[in-house]
Amino acid sequence: MTQFRPCIDLHAGKVKQIVGGSLSDDDRTLRTNFESEQPAGYFARRYKEDGLTGGHVIQLGPGNAAAARQALAAYPRGLQIGGGIRRENAVEWLQAGASHVIVTSWLFDAEGHFLPGHLDALVAEVGREHLVVDLSCRAREGQWVVAMNRWQTPTDLMVDAPTLEELSHSCAEFLIHAADVEGKCEGIDEALVRMLGAHCPIPVTYAGGAQAFDDLALVESLSGGRVDLTIGSALDLFGGQRIAYEDCVAWNRRRQGRLEG
Repeated sequence: MTQFRPCIDLHAGKVKQIVGGSLSDDDRTLRTNFESEQPAGYFARRYKEDGLTGGHVIQLGPGNAAAARQALAAYPRGLQIGGGIRRENAVEWLQAGASHVIVTSWLFDAEGHFLPGHLDALVAEVGREHLVVDLSCRAREGQWVVAMNRWQTPTDLMVDAPTLEELSHSCAEFLIHAADVEGKCEGIDEALVRMLGAHCPIPVTYAGGAQAFDDLALVESLSGGRVDLTIGSALDLFGGQRIAYEDCVAWNRRRQGRLEG
């Protein structure tokens, strides 16, 4: 059954909600939907109190390590960490309290060529059970291609059935932001969610474009309940006016009750 997964997106040390396609090395292009006055630990403690699991902390660029560590300390083993993860620092983040490390850009060279040896090295370092592979992507001619470097650089790795099957043997979960719709609150990429539900053999979380509470039911329907949903800019917790955080918490509790029943 589809679950709501919480998030903490960090930029310049602050909790923010950003239009994903606007991220680049030039901050003048940045489009920010929300910047919180509350520190990262506030959101982590709230997720812990509400029994939310499988959420992620994403460091969007430099200057976020202290805020990320604060969040992990507030909810030990309750959050995944991504952004700048590589073999050399992965264990350090697990020791800081992350349940999993999330890796994207380190799996590619500067030109965007996939490096299977890097994935093997990371699995050897932390174990498949502690690794989430981020296949955040952009649409290209009816398909999806993984994008790295804050979703600006396309790679040679497609998000399709063969990729999902092959990489599923090296990680515990997938995280997939639809970068073209991330932060826009204009609707999810339904075709991508449907494809993930049909072909992903391990747990997967989709993020991008959620605009209404009914999107949880839509993702559940499109994916057969096999894809979880992260909601950001539309959530009232992040200044949005379309989706109540408490409704999402209640959604998870209802589904948890079904599983326990």
